[in-house]
Amino acid sequence: MTIRKATAEGLRLIFLCIIMCISLVPFIWTFIASFKTTPEILESAISLPDQLSFDNYISAFQKAPLLLFFINSTIVTLVSIVFVLLLFSMAAYVFARHKFKGSEWLFSFLSLSLLVPTTAIIFPLYLLVKQIGLYDTKAGLMFVYVSLSMPISIYIFRSFFLTIPKDMEESAYMEGSGFVRTYFQIIVPLVKPVFATAAILAYLTSWNDFLYALLITSGQENRTIPLVMKYFESQQFGSDLGAVFAAAVIVILPSIVVYLLLQRQIVSGLVAGATKG
Repeated sequence: MTIRKATAEGLRLIFLCIIMCISLVPFIWTFIASFKTTPEILESAISLPDQLSFDNYISAFQKAPLLLFFINSTIVTLVSIVFVLLLFSMAAYVFARHKFKGSEWLFSFLSLSLLVPTTAIIFPLYLLVKQIGLYDTKAGLMFVYVSLSMPISIYIFRSFFLTIPKDMEESAYMEGSGFVRTYFQIIVPLVKPVFATAAILAYLTSWNDFLYALLITSGQENRTIPLVMKYFESQQFGSDLGAVFAAAVIVILPSIVVYLLLQRQIVSGLVAGATKG
């Protein structure tokens, strides 16, 4: 039995090491290459740079509107997260606590939308954004990202709300607390891990999106950070490989930092929603 357990632990360790390498090696390679010159990158992909220099990062900011796109992404992402947490947490709370005619059917319909590929709704969303006058605006991007985050957000919020005993709310109601006050003062503090989970999922939907940002915006004024890599596709900019890798690091790094800061809350929220829902 001990040999079997040791073998299982060894296999698990090997599997985790493989997954870690698959996850970390591409980013580490990109990060190292961002400090190398183009000749150094072409000469050896895995060698270290001869000297530590931030010239590639300076060049990336000079050749592409990185700062503008970064600010746009920050605004769109933060506003989208606020709307996702506020609207969908309250909607999920209603689904969890108040049964009304057709509520189960409506929730099932929303859950089934999780199975719809994002690419399948590109054209309808594009037409909708055009018709309501939000094309090439930050509001249009926010509308799309909040919509895309709706199914999974409502699902994980409702799953966690169902685990909270109703006695706490009933006691608050008996003491004169209203529905809104009970929700914000009693319920919300209990579900902070789920808020962190929903926030990071909404963040990834907004920050990392390339397709909708490309289709729904046409000018530089409202475009977001993933689109900055298109500026390095041309022969003029694409020949500067160091700047390309530097731009890639700038695009990727915020997502890694956000996840590391909220890692515990994210994992606990996902586990709680899965085991208690």
